[in-house]
Amino acid sequence: MDQDLFLSSYDYHLPQELIANYPIIPKENAKLLVYERKNQKIFHTTFANLKDILPDCAIFFNDTKVIKARIYGKKSSGGKIELFLHQPFLNSKKPSFIVQIKGRVKINEILHFEKNLTAEVIEILEDGMRKVCFYQNDKILNTNELYELLDKIGHIPLPPYIKRADNVDDIKDYQSIFAKNLGAVAAPTASLHFSEDMINDLNKKHEIYHLTLHVGAGTFKNVECENIQEHKMHSEFFSIPKQACKIIDSKKPILGIGTTVTRSIEYYARTHKENGFCDLFLHPNNPPIRQNYLLTNFHLPKSTLIMLVSSFIGREQCLKLYELAIKEKYRFYSYGDAMLIL
Repeated sequence: MDQDLFLSSYDYHLPQELIANYPIIPKENAKLLVYERKNQKIFHTTFANLKDILPDCAIFFNDTKVIKARIYGKKSSGGKIELFLHQPFLNSKKPSFIVQIKGRVKINEILHFEKNLTAEVIEILEDGMRKVCFYQNDKILNTNELYELLDKIGHIPLPPYIKRADNVDDIKDYQSIFAKNLGAVAAPTASLHFSEDMINDLNKKHEIYHLTLHVGAGTFKNVECENIQEHKMHSEFFSIPKQACKIIDSKKPILGIGTTVTRSIEYYARTHKENGFCDLFLHPNNPPIRQNYLLTNFHLPKSTLIMLVSSFIGREQCLKLYELAIKEKYRFYSYGDAMLIL
């Protein structure tokens, strides 16, 4: 089997101290590793210099907004419970949601949370997830009503590798400055580096477009099959405005800010669907066909995200750049530094 198809080929060792638990403030000070594919040139800079590095291109951002998807409550018996909302359950007769629950629960069990919010366990799904209906004062809640309530009682769902509780700063820090469409349970982290000033500077030379992909918890799902092509990719809702579609249909060079933007653009390039559910899995044997450049954070070993980066530059080169980033003490994962592939 091709080495690029082995899960173990995407492993690397990351010292624990390089996992970023907090963002760099100001954002412009975050480090940026730049790799130019044409001449295989590598250099190190910061986000403050991004505007001077970029070639002529349209820039695409993901404007999804992270919901406060984690809530704490009790079972009727008094036992503590933690619920993590994943996404609305489609094609259901009444509003229901797919959730992850820490703690043992049975079908028809009622869970109790703040503000008279309750959740009724409707079904236990094959992958261990639960299907629930939410009520407030016995009134069933639809998606918008639930999100509104979660904004008052929920917690920002920091990723599992950030080993601390969320705090008041995360409400702002774990959200891009242009986030507007509620629905993500994880941030499109490459977007977190951008301040208002940086966007204004980029706007002077570049056309900026937004699309929406609601990042799901599946982004953290482990790849468990040794042949990565057997991995069942998670599915996430996306929507691309018509003006942005026109740019994808043109020959204008495109820089995608983050892996979620990349998958949306590449899914559209293959299907011409402007919205729906994206389950595209990019890896070296399924490389991009439209997007030219990528800006992205550093990702977990053996993840679909490091495989996506490898689809642009090859697995061996990707791992070499990760080794270099570790040597240069770059900060990794959601609140970490980033890499620009030109």
